[in-house]
Amino acid sequence: MAGSSSTSPETPARVLATQAAHDLIEEIQADYPDIIFHQSGGCCDGSSPMCYPADDFRIGERDVKLGEVAGVPVYISGSQFEAWKHTQLILDVVAGRGGMFSLDNGREKRFLTRSRVFTEDELAALGGHQAA
Repeated sequence: MAGSSSTSPETPARVLATQAAHDLIEEIQADYPDIIFHQSGGCCDGSSPMCYPADDFRIGERDVKLGEVAGVPVYISGSQFEAWKHTQLILDVVAGRGGMFSLDNGREKRFLTRSRVFTEDELAALGGHQAA
């Protein structure tokens, strides 16, 4: 897995991506060079990570930037961050259709968020669960 370049070696990345996710990001960027991710909080597309053209999505004042994968910023809503702040999110790809408004839709593969719980040492290194 590739990590975020915005953290030091002692501080774990809040978000990572598998090689499959990096490959799909590259495919999408061939059509939309400037993109962002927003971890959905539910509704129509469940809890999928949504990929949008950067100029088509407005970041809310309560949204939290988790970091970047492949140079692409990854955000999550403040309420979702509170629920998931103890976990590392891992962007992956599976077969299927992407979210209705997400740029992975129609490519017969979609982004999926996996997660793992941070260790106590990692949480301590993150300094009180704060994000980027």
